[in-house]
Amino acid sequence: MKIVGLSGSIVGSKTKTAMEYTVQTITDKYPDVDVTLIDLADYDIQFSDGRNYLEYDGDTGYVAKTIMEADAIMIGTPVFQASIPATLKNIFDLLPEKAFLDKVVGIIVTAGSPKHYLIAEQQLKPIVAYMKAHIVQSFVFIEEQDFYRKEITNDDVLFRIERLVEDTVVLAETYQRIREAKEAEYGF
Repeated sequence: MKIVGLSGSIVGSKTKTAMEYTVQTITDKYPDVDVTLIDLADYDIQFSDGRNYLEYDGDTGYVAKTIMEADAIMIGTPVFQASIPATLKNIFDLLPEKAFLDKVVGIIVTAGSPKHYLIAEQQLKPIVAYMKAHIVQSFVFIEEQDFYRKEITNDDVLFRIERLVEDTVVLAETYQRIREAKEAEYGF
């Protein structure tokens, strides 16, 4: 199984910190899983211009192809101006409409205020659902007060991330078994 952790911003450290912990949790608990962290701050991504994702090269092509090859995606996003960042939206725009078909998506949101709790429900989940994802319904919301010196200090947040990782892996494995059983019915 391939899982991509996507840190959806090019600024700040909280989302990256949360995603690094998430990827480390996957590595520790599921050593057989091939996990990749894509921190958008480390890549020079072109703006989407409507081309097929396979036609992009360089960092843009690498990021798009890596996401498309994944079985599950853990999306980490900060909240900017009561919305997801444009860098993350651009990634969605680079991919085809059904990019997340047969993929499981887990969500982690970092925000400075509890007022932004519904951003995942009202903005992010509709986008990934439109792209045909199997969404892990419980997402992790992390406030600024849960961080100190680029570390998550709230044990409840760490527990919720670990639970999200477990739910994501179990759901991805379950859907994979269902697809394999369905394909086996055809007998060829």
